Amino acid sequence: MKLSPRALGLSAAVVTVLIWSSFIVVARASAAHLLLPLDIGFLRIIGAGCVLLPWGWWLMRAQRQAGERVGSLMGLSPLPLRITALAGLFGSMLYAMLAYSGFFFAPAAHASVLMPGSLPLWTSLLAIVALHEHITRARAIGLACIVLGDMLVGGASLLKALDGGEIWKGDVLFICAAFCWACYSVLVRRHALDPVRATIAITAFSCVTFVPVYGLAAFMGWLPSHLGSAPIPEMVFQAIYQGIGSVVISGITFNVMIRHFGPVRSTMITALVPGLSALGAVTFLDEPMHLNLMTGLALVTCGILFGVRKTQNSKL
Repeated sequence: MKLSPRALGLSAAVVTVLIWSSFIVVARASAAHLLLPLDIGFLRIIGAGCVLLPWGWWLMRAQRQAGERVGSLMGLSPLPLRITALAGLFGSMLYAMLAYSGFFFAPAAHASVLMPGSLPLWTSLLAIVALHEHITRARAIGLACIVLGDMLVGGASLLKALDGGEIWKGDVLFICAAFCWACYSVLVRRHALDPVRATIAITAFSCVTFVPVYGLAAFMGWLPSHLGSAPIPEMVFQAIYQGIGSVVISGITFNVMIRHFGPVRSTMITALVPGLSALGAVTFLDEPMHLNLMTGLALVTCGILFGVRKTQNSKL
């Protein structure tokens, strides 16, 4: 049975929110184990590449057989080189490196608010500049609530930095990771990228650039890495969950959601992630829920109610 566009968009939104919520909890739990941030990013790309690179090669087989020159990166990416490089840089390499590094400084509850919470703000600003889209009054109120929620969480950690704390470093990394993902989401919308091909392209870019460079640097001891000493089951789990789950599945569903709802409304929907992931952090990681975090989550939730509300004049 073929799903209607609305049903497909809603299904993609549900899958994306669930995977992103569990991603925050799992990534923070992984920070307590042996692997380092770039190790996890390396395994994430390897896991995704095992699925997506053969898939991309299969997608372009007919065009290659017809003698056409398709894609880029020696046929690994189905998209032109410029789009592949831009989308891969923001949507794969930088996002993964910044996000995983953040979990080594700040708790999952902070990531729950700051990553998905600041995403609508960055996406709205980029959509205004790059897509010339109009932000309605209701959506502006929603964004203001989300910004206040981010300030309650991130601001508290910045104040503690004066006492020698390091949580603020993770908060800054989370906000920067959200900016990178916002850049990627606007690129997807601007170029009307196919969900599968876009996800294949960003993975192919990272496989060609980051994987060989980091693999060599880790092997030669030029960069700190625990790939040689980490348990095999842990590395396999990271490759499967972070690669296939967080990249392949949620990457495709996120792109489907963008095509149906648009980048701004899509990132407003993903603001459901803070409450779900914060609840997971409290339940599974025994993290405390302080007043500023609870207030920040409440503000982000209010931002959702305003941000996803349809208006007659909305263009998003």
